[in-house]
Amino acid sequence: MTVLTAGRLLLATSTSHGSNQPTGFVGSLLHFHGPAAYALVGFLAFAEAALLVGFFLPGETAVVIGGVLAGLHQVNLGLMIVIVVVCAIAGDSVGYEVGKKAGPWILDHRPMKGNPAVAKTTALLARYGGPAVLLGRFMAFARAVIPGIAGMSGVRYRTFLAYNAIGGVLWGVGYTLLGFVVGKSFEGILKKVGSWSAIAIVSVAIVAFGAHLFYKRRKGRSVQPTLVSAADDEI
Repeated sequence: MTVLTAGRLLLATSTSHGSNQPTGFVGSLLHFHGPAAYALVGFLAFAEAALLVGFFLPGETAVVIGGVLAGLHQVNLGLMIVIVVVCAIAGDSVGYEVGKKAGPWILDHRPMKGNPAVAKTTALLARYGGPAVLLGRFMAFARAVIPGIAGMSGVRYRTFLAYNAIGGVLWGVGYTLLGFVVGKSFEGILKKVGSWSAIAIVSVAIVAFGAHLFYKRRKGRSVQPTLVSAADDEI
């Protein structure tokens, strides 16, 4: 998810800088500056769990965009990090209270009803308790629903808040810095080779990295049956 998000943002950044027109939703966000950018990114980071916006737009996308804007000198990096961290922690706290008061009703309606990921997230929380809140921060679907499930499951708020805060800081700082690096990297490429060459370089890099991940995953799947067969032979 992180690699694909960064890749899409690189392409959107390159295209939007190659013309005066934004490219889709992500491209349009790259034209925000100052207070509007802080407000939009902060709202999306907050609303992911508080309003379940994460079902439609992962918060990590908004946060990486905030970092990209900082890399392009359209916002201040330090202030963007503070806003993201505070809004992420506050949003999850609201999600916790919503789950505590209205959890069963929410689970009985879409998009939660019958969603297998809800069962997996509930099992994760039941198995690991508080640390699952920290782990869930870095899992797209879990990040949106685990605060509400924690509130509904009776996890103490003090425990929830501690792991929520740690996860919020790590997630907010990490993803904003990722976006910042993306923005600075593209800016450097653009100055040296021009917009269309930058698009070509970014595209080739994304395809190459994707092919590498596909090869590693396929190789891992082929190795696993071999190991199982060898274990059976030993038995």
